[in-house]
Amino acid sequence: MAFSGWPEEALDFYDGLTADNSRTYWSEHKAVYTELILGPMTELTEELAGEFGEPKIFRPYRDLRFSRDKSPYKTHIGAVLGGTGYVQLSAEGLAAGAGLWQLGPDHLSRYREAVASDGPGAELEQVIARAGQAGVTVHGHGVLKSAPRGYPADHPRIALLRYKGITAWQQWPVEPWLETPAAKDRLISFFRTARPLCSWLTRHVDW
Repeated sequence: MAFSGWPEEALDFYDGLTADNSRTYWSEHKAVYTELILGPMTELTEELAGEFGEPKIFRPYRDLRFSRDKSPYKTHIGAVLGGTGYVQLSAEGLAAGAGLWQLGPDHLSRYREAVASDGPGAELEQVIARAGQAGVTVHGHGVLKSAPRGYPADHPRIALLRYKGITAWQQWPVEPWLETPAAKDRLISFFRTARPLCSWLTRHVDW
């Protein structure tokens, strides 16, 4: 079947799960999750795969090993596309991300070298500015409080140098279009807008 959006019952499911994150609630409503949440997400990501990469939908169960919160279930469904894109549905609406949430040591070193260089660094600034003009926000993650070792505090791109991860992100509240195929169109527009950021990371960070 073709992706046709998520019905209102899908969001009601997550409202209920937020209020009662229990195995009893999950067991009683599992069919809603499977048919009205997981099913549409599977259809959606399969349709996006041709342009944006192989999909992987995350399991709905939380990893409780190192968490004080012992709630067994995630209150959202998330999926990755090609290792660069991310899609999430929750009671709050639809969200999408693209980029690298956490840079490993080698990737982080290459990222900072590129940002510090005039050519690649200026290009990244332009990529971020254009994304912002299109309504897409680029965030830093694991941001250092001071300049990273080896870089001056007054570097013109010190804010970017302090990032330990960088992603584009956009979130949409619940609107009637979420129940229609137009939800896919929103995601396609986002991922195309975020593509220059992913391309910059591919070229300069070699991820």
